[in-house]
Amino acid sequence: MSDAPQPSAAEWIERDAAVVWHGFTQMAAYPDNSPVMAVSAEGHHIVDADGERYLDAISSLWVTTLGHRVPELDQALRDQIDRVAHTTMLGNGNTVVVELAEALAPLLPVDDPHLLFASDGAVAVEQALKIAFQYWHNLGVEGRTTYLSFGGAYHGDTIGSMSLGDDGFGVDLYDPLRFGVLRAPGFDREDAVEQACALVEEHASRLAAVVVEPLVQGAAGMQLLPPSSFPQLGDTCRRNDVLLICDEVAVGFGRTGTLFASEQCGLRPDLMAMGKGITGGYLPLAATAASKQVYDAFLGEDLGPRTLYHGHSYGGNALGAAVALEHLRLIERDDVLANVRERGEQFGALLAERVAPLPGVAEVRRQGLMIGVELAPPAAGLRWGRRVSAGCVARGVLIRPLGDVVVVVPHLTTTEDEVELIVDVLVEAIGEVTSSAVQVQLDLSGAAAADGD
Repeated sequence: MSDAPQPSAAEWIERDAAVVWHGFTQMAAYPDNSPVMAVSAEGHHIVDADGERYLDAISSLWVTTLGHRVPELDQALRDQIDRVAHTTMLGNGNTVVVELAEALAPLLPVDDPHLLFASDGAVAVEQALKIAFQYWHNLGVEGRTTYLSFGGAYHGDTIGSMSLGDDGFGVDLYDPLRFGVLRAPGFDREDAVEQACALVEEHASRLAAVVVEPLVQGAAGMQLLPPSSFPQLGDTCRRNDVLLICDEVAVGFGRTGTLFASEQCGLRPDLMAMGKGITGGYLPLAATAASKQVYDAFLGEDLGPRTLYHGHSYGGNALGAAVALEHLRLIERDDVLANVRERGEQFGALLAERVAPLPGVAEVRRQGLMIGVELAPPAAGLRWGRRVSAGCVARGVLIRPLGDVVVVVPHLTTTEDEVELIVDVLVEAIGEVTSSAVQVQLDLSGAAAADGD
């Protein structure tokens, strides 16, 4: 490394703002919101350009699972580079992609699956939509062109996945581009799945598929339903001959305490989308798994009408596949899912004891290592979620809000001490932001009581 002075974080932010456009970010305000400018990482921490360390309690937007710079994953990447970085999967194959598919297939809650690889979770959902649509066409069934999705759903930002998703995050701007769907209630309603089943019964003849995020609606602020709510959805779809698509992009690869959330829900989908944690956060990779029943409907004459005319340049990237294969091995070797369950229970107890009772906290929701702390600001526009998250970052814990829900999604290998630290910081940050508002409310209540006397 050069002995010349290295640019500061502030200088990097200035350079960044001049040439980069960040997603889900108002760029006019970006430099003023103290973004963390990462230069390196180690274990569960990110290091910024000023040498400050931050505990990565959002797993770099839910994708890193075992931490940063995992030696075995680093080595898997190096070894694959010595072979080949990428070859096309369009009409050809790659041995490491085959090995990954062979390792994944018996772990998936999908009957005799075949996997179509992509590079991002939203695309995995798009693939599932196209496959479900063409499935009925290939069978010669007319009218099966509609999808059923849930309120509060988020499936990505491509046009199809955005159509499945509910409003929010500015999505309504794109209404002219979105196709309509049947919409069941969101997971904030206890009867959401029951209502979805009723819609399936009523509209089965025009439904191509039902699309659901099993167990947790992450982007809705960690809205949860108990696992026992879901088996009826699978039963209703099967009884009415409607395909079931499970979006495991956010909840898959151990995040909820099992490798896939569908396992807890008693669901065996016809199509399953996965992404985010599939490579442990190393490289963009995603996949859509199709059951044998669905896959077989696409078999026919060469280049005939049953062919799925879909594929992306980097689908099935060899580097990503090599890391994903090693990632699966490490999850099993180190019994990572046991740690998720243990740390999840630890979080649950500490959050119930120390965070849920705080003034300004409306509700705490958790499944495995997916946590949402919903704040209750006394008025609109106070941006408590943003301010609490900023308070956490100032204390060395990197998190990100979803509106006024503070989201904590730490690494699957998070330690006991790190759980304690995250909760300590949450308590301090929430207290800092809410104390002034609570005091004002108390003063007003006291004044009103005095007037009553």
